Amino acid sequence: MPWTPLPRIAFAIAKYPFNPTTRDDLPLELGDELYIIEQTANGQWYRGYLVAPPSLLAGLTSTKGATLEARVFSGIFPAVCVDVKEFLSTELPIPDEFATESDDERHHSHDPGSFSDEDIAVAAARNLKRSRSRRKRDAIMSAGSGAAGSTPRRDRPAAPVPMLKVGDETSSYEGEPLVDEIASCLREWHAANLHELLLNRQYPLLDEFSALVNQLDFSRRQLLNNVLTRQELVRTREETVWRLVKGNKLLGREIIVRDPESGRILTGEDSSIEITQLQSVMSLLDEPPKIKLDEAARRYHLQLEHRGFVGNATEPTTVVYYLATKANKPVSESLEVELDTEGKPVGGEQRAKLQALFTDISARDAEDLYLVARIYTNGSMAAAGPNAGSIKSNGMDGAMAKSNNNHKRVASPSREEKKLKGRVSVLFNPRPKTPGKENADARSKSVGRNHARHDDIDRPLDVLSEVPPIPTLKPKKIVFRKALGVAALEVGRLIKQDYPVEQTMHIFIPVKAAANGHEKGGGEKGGGFGRDKHSQDPGEDWDQIVRDVIEARTKSPSVPEPMLGNGYRKSSIATTDMRLPREKNVKADKLQIYMKPFVANCAEELVKNMPTVFHQVTPVRKIGFTGAPTAPRSDIYITLSVPNIPRHALLVHPKLGSHTLPPSSQFNQLQLSMEVRRNATGEKIGGCIFPSATSSGMTIWKSAVVAREETWSQTVRLSLKDEDVPDAHVFLTISGIPNPPAAMAWFPLWDRGSFLKDGDHDLVVQKYDEDTATPNGNNSQGSGYISTSWNPDGNEWAAALNMGGAASCIKIKSFLCSTVFSQDNVLLSLLKWQNLGPGELVDCLKKVVFVPEMEIVKLLREVFDALFEVLVENTSKAEIEDLVFNAIVTVLGIVNDRRFNMEPIVDEYTEKLFDYPFAAPCLLRSFTRLLHDPSHIDNSVRLRAAFKVGKHMFRFIVKAREKHVLKEATIGINGSQTFTKDLRGVFKLLENLMRSTDARLVGSQTLAVQHFHQWLPELVGVLSQEDILLVAIDFMDSCAGVRGKLVLYKLVLIVNYSRSHLFSQPEDRRALTVNTVRWLEPHWGKTDNATPQWRDQVRLCCSVLAEQVEELGEEVSEYIPKIVDSYRCIQDAQMSTPERDSLSLLFPKTYPFPSKPIIAGAPELDEALIELSAILAAMSNIPTSLHLVLPEDELAALLMDALRVHMSILRCEAFPENWLSVHIYQHKSTMRTLENLAGILVDSFLPDPDDADKFNMDLWQAFFSTLLTLVGSDALALETFPEQKRRAVWKVAGDVREVGADLLRRTWEAIGWETSSEDKKRFALEKMGGYQVQYVPGLVAPIVELCLSVHEGLRSVAVEVLQTMVVSEWTLSQDLSVIQAEMIDSLDRLFKSKRLTESITQKLFIADLIELFKPLSLIPEDPLSETVGQLLRTVDEFLDLLVAVHNTPLGEAYQIMDTLRLMDFLKDMRKEDMFIRYVHQLVSVQLASGNFVEAALSLRLHADLYTWDVNERVPALTDPKFPEQSAFERREQLFLEMIGYFEDGKSWENALETYRELADNYEHTVFEYGKLARCYRAIATLQESIMEGTRAEPRFYRVAYYGMGFPTGLRDRQFVVQAGPWEGPQMFADRMLMQHPAARMVDGHVDSVEGQFIHIVPVTPEINYAGAAFRKPRVPPAVRDYLARKGIRAFSVAHQQPDAATDEWTEKTVFITVTGFPAILKRSEVLDTVVVGVSPVERAIEEIMRRTAELVALEQKFSDLKSPDKSLDMGSFSIALTNAVDANKSVAHYRTLLEEHETKEELREALRCILSDHVAVIKKALGTHGRLVPDGLRGVQANCAKCFEATFRRELAENQPVAPPPAPGQWRQLPPPKTDENIPIPIPATTTPPAPPPQPTLKRSASLKSEAGTEKSSTSRRLTSMIFGNGAPPPIPPIPAARSRSASVSTSRSRKSSKSGVSRGDGEKEARPKTPGRIERGVGSVRRRWSQMSLGVSGGGGGGGGKKERERGRSGVFGSLEEEGEA
Repeated sequence: MPWTPLPRIAFAIAKYPFNPTTRDDLPLELGDELYIIEQTANGQWYRGYLVAPPSLLAGLTSTKGATLEARVFSGIFPAVCVDVKEFLSTELPIPDEFATESDDERHHSHDPGSFSDEDIAVAAARNLKRSRSRRKRDAIMSAGSGAAGSTPRRDRPAAPVPMLKVGDETSSYEGEPLVDEIASCLREWHAANLHELLLNRQYPLLDEFSALVNQLDFSRRQLLNNVLTRQELVRTREETVWRLVKGNKLLGREIIVRDPESGRILTGEDSSIEITQLQSVMSLLDEPPKIKLDEAARRYHLQLEHRGFVGNATEPTTVVYYLATKANKPVSESLEVELDTEGKPVGGEQRAKLQALFTDISARDAEDLYLVARIYTNGSMAAAGPNAGSIKSNGMDGAMAKSNNNHKRVASPSREEKKLKGRVSVLFNPRPKTPGKENADARSKSVGRNHARHDDIDRPLDVLSEVPPIPTLKPKKIVFRKALGVAALEVGRLIKQDYPVEQTMHIFIPVKAAANGHEKGGGEKGGGFGRDKHSQDPGEDWDQIVRDVIEARTKSPSVPEPMLGNGYRKSSIATTDMRLPREKNVKADKLQIYMKPFVANCAEELVKNMPTVFHQVTPVRKIGFTGAPTAPRSDIYITLSVPNIPRHALLVHPKLGSHTLPPSSQFNQLQLSMEVRRNATGEKIGGCIFPSATSSGMTIWKSAVVAREETWSQTVRLSLKDEDVPDAHVFLTISGIPNPPAAMAWFPLWDRGSFLKDGDHDLVVQKYDEDTATPNGNNSQGSGYISTSWNPDGNEWAAALNMGGAASCIKIKSFLCSTVFSQDNVLLSLLKWQNLGPGELVDCLKKVVFVPEMEIVKLLREVFDALFEVLVENTSKAEIEDLVFNAIVTVLGIVNDRRFNMEPIVDEYTEKLFDYPFAAPCLLRSFTRLLHDPSHIDNSVRLRAAFKVGKHMFRFIVKAREKHVLKEATIGINGSQTFTKDLRGVFKLLENLMRSTDARLVGSQTLAVQHFHQWLPELVGVLSQEDILLVAIDFMDSCAGVRGKLVLYKLVLIVNYSRSHLFSQPEDRRALTVNTVRWLEPHWGKTDNATPQWRDQVRLCCSVLAEQVEELGEEVSEYIPKIVDSYRCIQDAQMSTPERDSLSLLFPKTYPFPSKPIIAGAPELDEALIELSAILAAMSNIPTSLHLVLPEDELAALLMDALRVHMSILRCEAFPENWLSVHIYQHKSTMRTLENLAGILVDSFLPDPDDADKFNMDLWQAFFSTLLTLVGSDALALETFPEQKRRAVWKVAGDVREVGADLLRRTWEAIGWETSSEDKKRFALEKMGGYQVQYVPGLVAPIVELCLSVHEGLRSVAVEVLQTMVVSEWTLSQDLSVIQAEMIDSLDRLFKSKRLTESITQKLFIADLIELFKPLSLIPEDPLSETVGQLLRTVDEFLDLLVAVHNTPLGEAYQIMDTLRLMDFLKDMRKEDMFIRYVHQLVSVQLASGNFVEAALSLRLHADLYTWDVNERVPALTDPKFPEQSAFERREQLFLEMIGYFEDGKSWENALETYRELADNYEHTVFEYGKLARCYRAIATLQESIMEGTRAEPRFYRVAYYGMGFPTGLRDRQFVVQAGPWEGPQMFADRMLMQHPAARMVDGHVDSVEGQFIHIVPVTPEINYAGAAFRKPRVPPAVRDYLARKGIRAFSVAHQQPDAATDEWTEKTVFITVTGFPAILKRSEVLDTVVVGVSPVERAIEEIMRRTAELVALEQKFSDLKSPDKSLDMGSFSIALTNAVDANKSVAHYRTLLEEHETKEELREALRCILSDHVAVIKKALGTHGRLVPDGLRGVQANCAKCFEATFRRELAENQPVAPPPAPGQWRQLPPPKTDENIPIPIPATTTPPAPPPQPTLKRSASLKSEAGTEKSSTSRRLTSMIFGNGAPPPIPPIPAARSRSASVSTSRSRKSSKSGVSRGDGEKEARPKTPGRIERGVGSVRRRWSQMSLGVSGGGGGGGGKKERERGRSGVFGSLEEEGEA
């Protein structure tokens, strides 16, 4: 298909996914960003680039903390899948193909020409790396893109870069900003932080972060789809904002302030007060500070739903839920759930029977609150009598005994119904029980269900049985309940949460209860409950059981996190099953419930507002009141506790006196029936008993069945009419089921004129008969119970019980919850005050203060009415007026009790019910009498109490006055002015009180100030607005003299004035703001003692201004000096504050200040400074300009202080630096302030040129410094910020830098003078010089910093200013060195402290400067032009060096190299301080890499700046820190530090050299012999370390760089690079490739010049074996190695010559480096490369040294063993020794090279010494081997010794060792040596050493001799001079003991040459005269014996070994060099 290029690149968003079908297709996902460059002719397909999110794999190679770059893919895709948003160019019109059809779309489309600076902050190019996509993109994108068969008309452009936008909101931003904010945050976190969490393995943090992202994404979808209600929307917005804050905190990012209500970013147009407050809480707190509601007044409500019952019950069950305390005191009524035998609710799934709402739970209740569930089984049995039946436990008719009429038994008890036998839980206080038969495993299934219900008549619950009834026998059934178990759950903490939970309650069943549930019926001999008739088994104490379960078997559920997507909790929060095995029973195992808490002031309102949620939910009221009751209520709660009926107890009777108890068999299982009767008639009051909230009213209620010592613990509610209560009592009957009632008890509800007292009561049990069945009996004498005592304390029962025995009792508890009745006698007397005499009334009023609060609260209206009635009726009676006043104050004082929340009730009473118009004068008179003598002790206490309730007291007064005026108007009387006068008199007395200095009145004064603002709104009805304002102002003026804490409360009062709606009118606000200046003036500003209280005063002054700042005008000029002075005083008095754990909330409105705990690790902050800075920023927004009327000196001081304050704010000294929104806001506000100050400076501090000496340079300096700091702030560098921060900065401050650039241009030009016409022509400057010259070079550094800004406008202004500085400096001094020095210093500081930007790397300002000076350059040989050019070239070079040092991507080596170059530049520029700093920076880099030696060498650069002069003083340094000292001391200090590093790096030679220099100066310069001695001791220690030879030697590689891809510093150059001791060729090559990822390894042949190619060859240091250390025998190898490796400059690689003979010369390539090793760079460039010959002697020396080292290593391995060890494998040791002594395999054949005369004598002497050392090592190894060899190999050891003596006979003879006494089994006597010197001679057996043979080598001179035998020898001599110099060559160490195969090219060749040499030696021997060769044959036989012993030694020469060696040598060489010359 043909493709058409678009004239402009289009930006689009994928709106549909697209799955590719060909390799050219670009897969799309919803929301992908695309850039379209081409389209098909029909417009159906596009070609473009997809910008995908960055890959996490890119984090593996990214810089720490850097944001990952996006990925770019190209391909084609359908046009219908994308939505074109905008075009990225404005040169051509929009193509018609992209025109939208809809008008709305055209309206909302982005016109390319409409973008402004506010839409696009920066368009910065980025190189986006292409990488592979996820999922299908991996396979599709890898093949490239492009349309097959089509040729585009133009080249496809490179992938466009997403522009850095700040106005990139979507269409939903205006309505829901959080949609875009969440997306922005998630993109930034993914690109910048996610990969770091993964790479650092911070998995817990990653889990938390992942959950947070899921929550934010879910919230975003909710907001985007608009699915939330209004309340949910408000809550979601706030939660989302705080989750964004939490995410930024988790990732260590800056905190951005967003409005919790709308979600938008707060900008510069918002209040600085609000931004600062939100910034503080978001940065320091983990959650928003909740408005502290009165916790005591909060009401909680708990919704409960019964979800399920788990158990295998065989009878109907009842579950009773209620709330209780830990002591099982009921807190609420109960919810009853009836279950059938299958555990299902009776009556179907009716929610009303399963759900309840427990209401009005207080916070105090929640502290000790448990949900208790009581489980009862429902049974039935036949009533006693001829047709008596037994108990049923399975819901069926019980088995009936045979009657006298011999009726057939219907059913007999099954074996499953028999009693269980088990053990009792310890928890339930076990007691022995009667054993019974064990129950079988199977249970009989119930075939009946209990459908009976209580009704309003006296009728027991019936059980409808499914068993067919017997017509002839219809016994009466008795239905009863029996307690089975209990469950409990703590809900106190749960009730305060916001989320529902599902819980499991485990049921605890006492063993006896479980057993009783399985007891069989009475049978033929049956007694009740299947017990034997003589059984006295006690019952359970259920009250104690519940307490024990709560105490020991409950576990508080933890508060879990909510699940996403719904409000339910996870099921994992279920309480742990704490039951013991014996406390479990399958009949009832557990309950499943659902709970959800709510918070509402009123349960009725809650139900009304949420009707769907609470549909069919039964409200369950609390037993008692939560706070003050708001609705009438009169409930009586009766709790049955326990029957107290001992075995020998008696029943009392009004006639009989006493009576015995019924028989135990008939009075053991007790059931109590309750009814309420009238006192006079005994009539039952119907429907007044409510056992639960879900049950209807009953007339007769029957309790559960209990044993005589068992507890009921059941509570019922009595609901009676008010008029029935005084004439009613409760009647109880007790029966032992199934028998009829045998006893009764009663108690009255009204006792002695008031309701029965709450608490426990004992009811005496009377015999039940016809005399006690009714209140009055049968009207006979003594019959009836109503006239008898109801408790056992009555005297009338004493006579009845005097014969002995105790009365039977029943314990109950009563509780009155009523707003009608009271139990307090004083309150009852007050309510009936008309019946009291004057004296009694006075006594009653005095006792009101002692009445319990709850009694007053319940009858609040009646109490108020009574008090005001008494007050009005006793007008002008001072005593009664004062008593009533005090009583009213006492009652109102309860308003302040947070438990009751009484204020709404009092307000309602005042507004609707108060009707006492004549009460106002009485109250005012009482108030006045108190104020007349406030210091009196009684009056003082009453006055303080009155002040606390003054608000309500004035409300009563004003309301009474309004009623009075209305009444006067009704009867036509004009209102008098007496009231107003009296009221004003009260306030005048208050003012006098405040002016008093009496210390006794401080408490009263404090309370008056604290509450005065509450009184003023109450005066609105009686005083005018103006009068109220005057009262407020006069009262505040009266507080002028207060001291101490009263000052703080005075300031709080001003805050309350400012916040009051009473003064909201403009004229009132104006009067208030004007007076506030005067009120605040003495409490802040300058001070000499910034005490903590003074700081609190400053904070409260800020709170006042925060309330008034919107109305301020000219007052700003009054406040600015105070703010600045206060800030400066606090700043100067900064004291070290201890680590804090709380934040005092900003701009407090109360005192003491509220605070919140802060997160750990919070930064230090000063709330006062934060508030002052916020107020200062707020005042900058006020349009009124500053009018500071001050003398010039004072004005200058004020402006200087103001500039210092703003500078401090910009430096974040007032608040933490990570407070992003506040920091940016302060930049914008400071810019506004600087614009105002600039006007003042230009008007008042810019003198004429004639008065130039009056110019205030310091003031203008401070102004420019502040301005330059602001515009150059890193906080405004948008182009360097990630997306989230960039959006925030732009929205808060806009383009502040542009405004600052304009202000800088204007003010800089203002201090310049007019230029001459010539200068205008030369420099194109209107103003120049003048006062500007005073700021050169002072302002050069900040101006240069601005020149490096990316902001074009700011950079252009800075370049212009720099131009004026250059011209001015040149005009004055004809020299620019000062400016050059300042520029270098500033650039250095800039690179050290700031990040590199594109502007810095591109050096744009240099081009701008060149352009400005271009007219000047046209003048030939202009000195200024030339000087400027030189200046710019120097700066350009310096910038290149700085960029290279601070932005080196090639690794540590190149960074060090660039640093050294920079140091050379600084040294040339004589910047010693900067040079030193970079030296120590280099040292730090080296130390961080573990390069101790190189660090010491770097430090030497610093030390070389000084001499050993004790008189020269060098200045102190700050970076690094060095004190002022002498040059000797500085150099000495650096030397000692160097030595430490040398020793750490084991560079003994450098350490010794440094010590010797120190010692020389100690000895000859300062004569400090103590230090000299220490030096020599240290030198000795170092020399001992050299002897130990423990350091590992480094490896070296020659690295060559080829190709144009390398920079010029590397291209076509080769280096020798030092590697680690264990860094093999492959590892080293990998390191090189990491430094150059684009490079390719080559083997020496490069085909192309394009690209990057690296050739690496391992090299070995060149060792001069002719040195003295090698020519002296028995020199330790460590010493030789140390001497040989000093100052290595030559390295070699041997040419491969596999067939070279032993006596044949070979070649090697030698690389000569510029510097020796060790070097600072750990590399040195190759200076020269030569090919030299290698003599056979040199190769022999290398081979012998290698084999010696191997043998030494083996010997040391076994030398520490003391005795033979059978487990020790000595095979390797034996083989090595065999090879070492074998004549054909040993190094003995190299002896022939000693006679070679082509080689220098020194080398042959070295070979002789090395060979001698080798023999000594073999001898020592033989000794070790002989000591440890097993007995079976002693013969082998002997043969080895024999071969050793034969092979090395000559060396042994030359060494002439003194033979020690032979050790047993080691040495044997050998035959005397032969005279033929070609035959190896063994060691003689005699101890006398033979005469030494002649040694011709000892006669040779040790000096170098010229041997002109061959060309090779001369070449060798010249190369020796070239490599090692003309002096003595450096010693060369031996080959290391452990040597890898690839360590040296020449190693394998040496081995092969030696073997080939042996072969040729054998051939030469055959040509000579043959002599007997016993030793040779012996050696051969030894070799054969080793072969026969399978030691792996071949008997051949070396053919196979040579091949193996060739393969090993070939594999060990990384690279190769072509051989040159002939072999």
